[in-house]
Amino acid sequence: MPAKKGLGRGFDSLIPTELLDESFDPTAEQDERVSDLRYIKLASIMPDPDQPRREFDDDALVELSKSIKEHGVLQPVVVRPHGDGYMIVAGERRFRASKLAKLDRIPALVRTLSGQHRLELSLIENIQRRDLNPLETATAYLKLRDQFNLTLDDIGKRVGKTSAAIANTMRLLRLPGAVRDIVARGELSEGQARSLTSLPEEEILRVVPIIIKEQWSARTIERYVSNYKKLHGAASTKGRKAVRSSRFIREEESFAKRFGTPVVVKETRKGAGRIIISFKDQADFERIAKLLGE
Repeated sequence: MPAKKGLGRGFDSLIPTELLDESFDPTAEQDERVSDLRYIKLASIMPDPDQPRREFDDDALVELSKSIKEHGVLQPVVVRPHGDGYMIVAGERRFRASKLAKLDRIPALVRTLSGQHRLELSLIENIQRRDLNPLETATAYLKLRDQFNLTLDDIGKRVGKTSAAIANTMRLLRLPGAVRDIVARGELSEGQARSLTSLPEEEILRVVPIIIKEQWSARTIERYVSNYKKLHGAASTKGRKAVRSSRFIREEESFAKRFGTPVVVKETRKGAGRIIISFKDQADFERIAKLLGE
């Protein structure tokens, strides 16, 4: 289920918005018990003046408003009672887009301050028990950031981790849904999956079956990602070099499929170059050598 961006600075800016998936939310059921779902008039809702995020992309808001006109608000905003109305806890972007869409009412989860506090403590306790899978942990971090306005430093202090470690785990939420499920089942470790988040979705989906079949280590995946990004970046260069690099990328992908391992095709000078084939260990080297001898 989508969720809004809470903070917009430092490590927080590295984590994309609207990634909260209820299937990985460790306190989803408890949230339902302490929250009251209502349809509230937009005129009765006000933004939190202390919300750190003050900048909203106008074009993105217009796009979201178009989606809301067509599909409605798919995830309630989170609010708390304030005076005669309500103040936004999470979902200001959806609130603003709903106003652009000229809605009269919006679905909202109403939480009291005590309910908000209980949920925060429950999330932290779940994380500290260390029995969550990596996606559940990442979702708990995201919820603490977006619905409780905690910085990554704040979260780190509460769970005994660095802000960098928190951000790295949250990066898993950028993976395609099918790959998130694979990580949740334990078929791909957090360390293996984390590096993949910087690849295009189609490349992630293509390479993950190979990674699992060949049992690539996290380090092998890091090298593969680095090589892919170098080659992909070279393809965007202008002129003749771009055409040649594009061809090299196609060849690199073809070799990678054949050998089941990262391959770099690199031009060293006009008409000359080298092919670099990665291997994990002696057995992998012998496997590749046998393929080369066929």
